Amino acid sequence: MSDHYKILWEGGQGELVEKKSRFIATTEPVETEEEALAFIERTRKKYWDARHNCFAYCIGDKNQLQRCSDDGEPSQTAGRPMLDVLLGAEVHNICVVVTRYFGGTLLGTGGLVRAYSGAVQEGLSNSTIVEKCLGRQLDITTDYTGIGKIQYILAQNQIITLDTQYTDKVQVSAMVPQEKLDSIVAEITEGTSGRAELLEGDPVYYGLLDGEIVVF
Repeated sequence: MSDHYKILWEGGQGELVEKKSRFIATTEPVETEEEALAFIERTRKKYWDARHNCFAYCIGDKNQLQRCSDDGEPSQTAGRPMLDVLLGAEVHNICVVVTRYFGGTLLGTGGLVRAYSGAVQEGLSNSTIVEKCLGRQLDITTDYTGIGKIQYILAQNQIITLDTQYTDKVQVSAMVPQEKLDSIVAEITEGTSGRAELLEGDPVYYGLLDGEIVVF
């Protein structure tokens, strides 16, 4: 289980034109091979009149599943370069189809590689990518004398506060990356001389989208 990795949250589309050939890249979030194949088939039906619908996808926290296809283009000029762009961008759980409408001029091996790679980059630039992090919710209960120290520790470590409630005590809920949990607990315990009560939640994956926490 990886502590953090980037995933495609919302698909997008990008296009480039090379010597009158149109290359349309469409991205889609996928979590299984079945979802990827279904998306590829939908795209082929949408662009049924295109010369080629080449694809690449990688799935899993370590990209355990990787597939690509040249769909009739010369070997290694489309699918593999497309997959290389995805792997280079370190995006997981993504499928991309590049649709080519032939413009009448042959591009050659190098031209095809550049066109398909460039189209995927355009597609990624119009997609929403989120970093998925492994963490735990940490609920902290303290008295009013300890809250300033706790807030300072959380801010210094760039820990996201989910909620703060003020009653006869102060309760703070924070999302802490798994890799920082032990050190944060130790800092808070030391900083409050052991007076803070700490409750750790179950491990979850979370991400930041437009400044808001998303739990997967």
